[in-house]
Amino acid sequence: MTLKLVSPDKAGLSAERLQRLMSVLQAEVDKKRLPGAVAVVARHGQVALYDSVGKLNPATGTTMTRDARFRIYSMTKPIVSVAAMMLVEQGRLLLSDPVSQHLPEFAKQQVALQDGSTATTEPVRRDASVHDLMRHTAGMTYEFLGSSLVQRQYSQLRIGSRERTLAEFTQQLAAIPLMYQPGNVFEYSRATDVLGRVIEVVSGQNLQDFLWEHILEPLGMHHTAFTVPAASHDQIAEPFARDPDGGVQMRVIDVRTDSALASGGGGLISTAQDYARFLQFLLNRGELEGVRLLGPRIVDFMTTDHLGDIPVAATGSMTLLPAGHGFGLGFAVRKHLGVAPVPGSIGTYFWGGLAGTTFFVDPALDLYGILMLQAPNQREYYRMLFRDLVYAAVLD
Repeated sequence: MTLKLVSPDKAGLSAERLQRLMSVLQAEVDKKRLPGAVAVVARHGQVALYDSVGKLNPATGTTMTRDARFRIYSMTKPIVSVAAMMLVEQGRLLLSDPVSQHLPEFAKQQVALQDGSTATTEPVRRDASVHDLMRHTAGMTYEFLGSSLVQRQYSQLRIGSRERTLAEFTQQLAAIPLMYQPGNVFEYSRATDVLGRVIEVVSGQNLQDFLWEHILEPLGMHHTAFTVPAASHDQIAEPFARDPDGGVQMRVIDVRTDSALASGGGGLISTAQDYARFLQFLLNRGELEGVRLLGPRIVDFMTTDHLGDIPVAATGSMTLLPAGHGFGLGFAVRKHLGVAPVPGSIGTYFWGGLAGTTFFVDPALDLYGILMLQAPNQREYYRMLFRDLVYAAVLD
């Protein structure tokens, strides 16, 4: 089923200004800074823009197509967060459950204390909860956000390796001290990978099967998975071999072969159309085309701020969570009309992926936008640019 386009004016959007958005992206392609992209903008349940520019694969010169498959990295997190909330709705999981109730390896964790060159540990004051996993307050981290003792341990153990199973991953991660006491600090982390393992244990299914049976297949997201089948390898979008700005180009994951790890934090591949269906399901507060996966109030609960006064870690997390934003259960959530350097209504929620994909949902305007691209080092620039250009096209 292909996304049906309507005239932008029927959705309260400017055709001329949406065309300008695509022209700006084309100019980036012409400057050889962007390999290619697919953009979707929809409002009031109607798709006003669904278009592509540039190259699918800059090495071969293949033209970008709207059905291209993109490594969405952390845009996996909202999907896995929905899966966890489905288990909550079924009475099989509580957000207040200690993680150790489902994964005993997380019992009696230690927290690292670093004073100069001296490192010690202290016991956790309370176990991290499922709630902490979902809002990134479980005390964990990501190795690429800094070079603390704990982050170096993550790196040394190659904690992001796709060669170990989720069960093996959580066993190894649980043995590393935490960066922070659970509940004390927002630190973007591998917590959603752990959440994926919680889903496996509670549901009795592996994460791939659970997501397919309960979310991807019911929502018609038939091109979203942890691996791209051989018949579709020619649809995979690729980044430049070298960073156009002269930086160190990030190596993207190989999605052509199965990996042992089903990363709930960053392993999925998807298309613009599939992710548009997921966002429309969220904007509809838990339902799409007669299929309801979550209650409306549960979606509202997920997409409101869950941090309150909890501070954001003074590491890479500061740049991931813009000023004026909090974090819900799988999404950054806007708390102020101003403060942040991009437009958006209060209550707008968004997230993006390490290779450059990004989305936002604005319930107040009944609007969402998706930009799919593979340009790791330029991701922040294109996320901001896209948001500016979409909001410029809203006419009411």
